[in-house]
Amino acid sequence: MSAAPTAASLPGASRSPADRPPGAGLVPLRLPVLGATASARTRLAAFHRALVAVGLGHYNLVRLSSVIPPGTDVGPGRSDQGPALPARWHGPRPDGFVDGFHGDRVYCVYAEHGTDVPGEEVWAGVGWVQRVDGQGGYFVEHHGATADEVRLEIRTSLADMTEDEVPAFGPVEWVLEGVRCERDPVCALVVVPYAAVGW
Repeated sequence: MSAAPTAASLPGASRSPADRPPGAGLVPLRLPVLGATASARTRLAAFHRALVAVGLGHYNLVRLSSVIPPGTDVGPGRSDQGPALPARWHGPRPDGFVDGFHGDRVYCVYAEHGTDVPGEEVWAGVGWVQRVDGQGGYFVEHHGATADEVRLEIRTSLADMTEDEVPAFGPVEWVLEGVRCERDPVCALVVVPYAAVGW
């Protein structure tokens, strides 16, 4: 009787560093702020479906404390507007998020809010501000019952966080997602993937 195949012996399942997509594990030049809403029969499944909708459902999320690295652009959506996160390579630092393997860790910032109460609305948002000299910035994540509530929390947090800093900062920006629960549980999600890293 032959031994059962291991994950490492399956075709295309190699996890050696040489087989990783070029640029995997590097923070890209542009961090995309991705948003989605979803519903399912449980709140956890709704959260998963929202992750699938932004192309991140096959990763283990590792939450970051929201500091934007120097020399990094931030913007809503992917630059190519595609549904996938392609493994691309454009020099020493990738232009965009480089996809990894199923089950890899993705370092990210995210806000999510869910409910299973019919008639209730949930909103999630990620806001950001960057130094005008290009030397980094901050993300904040908030959720609430209305778009106005989340937007106010984002603006207030970023104002307080940058108030005592010497460098000048640009304008506050944000991405919000919201959904109303009609019957099945729902989730609103905004996530910023930094890098996919193997085990």
